[in-house]
Amino acid sequence: MDIVNDELKIINFWEKNKIFEKSVKQRPVTKQYVFYDGPPFATGTPHYGHILGLTSKDVFPRFWTMKGFRCERRWGWDCHGLPIENLAEKDLKISEKKEIEAGGVDKFNAYCRSKVLG
Repeated sequence: MDIVNDELKIINFWEKNKIFEKSVKQRPVTKQYVFYDGPPFATGTPHYGHILGLTSKDVFPRFWTMKGFRCERRWGWDCHGLPIENLAEKDLKISEKKEIEAGGVDKFNAYCRSKVLG
C-alpha cells in the first residue's frame, strides 16, 4: 500500500477528467450558491492559520455542491486595497484620481494586481 502514490493517481484522474469542474456544471443554474473567496495572502509566510482558513473556504462550497447547489467560487481582492493602490500611485507618479481615469482604470487595476501576484 503506497498512500502517497495512490493519492497522486487520484489527483491526476481528477485533473485529467476535470471532475471538479463537472461537479459544478452538473448542478442546475437555477439553484445557485456563490462563494466569494478572499485573495491570495498579500503578506507573510504561510503558516497554520492559513491552512485553517483555506480548509474552511474549501469545505463550505463543497458542502453546498453536495446539497445540489451550483456553487461558483469567485475571488475577491479587498484585503490589498489602499496599500497597493498607494504603492501603484507612487510607482506610476500619480497624484490624483483624474490621472488614473485618464490612463485607464483597467490599466491601473492590472498594475495593482501585478504588484500583488508578481
